[in-house]
Amino acid sequence: MQAHVDFLVSVIGVQYVHTDTEHRQRCASDQTEDLQYMPEVVVQPATTLEVSRIMAYCNEHLLPVTPRGAGTGLSGGALPVKGGVVLDMKRFDKVLHVDKRNFQVTTEPGVITQVLQEQLKAEGLFYPPDPASKGSCFIGGNVSENSGGPRAVKYGVVKDYVLNLEIVLPNGDVMWTGANVLKNATGYNLTQLIVGSEGTLGVITKIVLRLIPAVKHDLLLLVPFRSAVEACEAVNAIFLAGYTPSALEFMERDALEWSMRYVQSTGIQLPPDVAAHLLIEVDGNHMDELYRDAEAIAQIVQRYDIDEVLMADSHEQKQMLWTLRRKVGEAVKSNSVYKEEDTVVPRAELPELLTIIKRLGEEYGFQSVCYGHAGDGNLHVNIVKAGMSDDDWNNKLTEGIRKLFAEVVRLGGTISGEHGIGLVQKDYMDIAFGNTQLQLMQQIKNIFDPKGILNPGKIFK
Repeated sequence: MQAHVDFLVSVIGVQYVHTDTEHRQRCASDQTEDLQYMPEVVVQPATTLEVSRIMAYCNEHLLPVTPRGAGTGLSGGALPVKGGVVLDMKRFDKVLHVDKRNFQVTTEPGVITQVLQEQLKAEGLFYPPDPASKGSCFIGGNVSENSGGPRAVKYGVVKDYVLNLEIVLPNGDVMWTGANVLKNATGYNLTQLIVGSEGTLGVITKIVLRLIPAVKHDLLLLVPFRSAVEACEAVNAIFLAGYTPSALEFMERDALEWSMRYVQSTGIQLPPDVAAHLLIEVDGNHMDELYRDAEAIAQIVQRYDIDEVLMADSHEQKQMLWTLRRKVGEAVKSNSVYKEEDTVVPRAELPELLTIIKRLGEEYGFQSVCYGHAGDGNLHVNIVKAGMSDDDWNNKLTEGIRKLFAEVVRLGGTISGEHGIGLVQKDYMDIAFGNTQLQLMQQIKNIFDPKGILNPGKIFK
């Protein structure tokens, strides 16, 4: 590697090329289970030209390159499974231009999502996608995974806001994928092809996002249900009645209980007969309309077997409720070895999906903690090892997950809503797609990356 390291140093400087154990160890894992893969070298470029020179060199010398954002991914997309070079994008950390006249922002990929949102909010602008890790994840990683978050139910996911991307191809060529316009029927949509491609087709170096005006107000309800299936049924009832919340989140009892313990919060009372909660937000510019919507939604959920509805009456209480929801994943991870599945089905099929999950848990001996973006049918299924034997966990469980994904597809859904396929879900792609579709995707990958150096070992077997 020394000759390769010498070249990388000549491009970006010795202080940004790391072969020490500490830097390599940091880039050997993300938030996916307990997986680790060590790279040979970590590089931290800061310009498109530097990325271009690095990619051209690695392509010529057949060095695997794994782009990395903040390392918050849940499918192993940033793991350097073939070793080689990790392209750490942390120095691409500038918001380059806020265009208020056209409701657009141009940003580098290493900007933390929440930092970007707060800067835009100060300008009266709104970028809605808000993954649970928004306080630490990078906007570039969000684009690469087509992230969503709680407010996707009303506002859509990342793909609905990306107008144009500057990318560096595996051979070092630099290109823009589209144009900074709201409508574009000029040739194939390369921008949307890159969104959600998990860093396998090109390295994103600039992002142009469309924005909307910031909303002024929101109200937040927490609804406790004595039946988790009924909580899922209530989700579609709200939409059928003509209401579109800005967020509609589902949390099983264990999810909320573990999160409260994890963040050391006692702000919510959990009666022993409550099985699940819905966290429901409405937003807009007129408080009288929001109160009417919240009251109507409260009337809808009264049809079910519920406990007392809580309306957050302060900013602090809202923040507490959202913290509990956003920390569920970390709380589950702190309790046990786990696997997280990112299932998504048409919204009306959520009750059946939850029933199937619990039935498979009984059949295969696993405990599941379910939560997620119920408003758009996206249910995160955390399977915890708990008392399972190592043999059952490593072998029998795989059969159970395949059965789960087959049922998800039967219900009209698919195997990942926002976490991506990455490393850990690629063995299940045949459930969601036939041979023709998989071959077309593989051919697209081969066109962009004929030598197979960019984020190898992801999405496809």
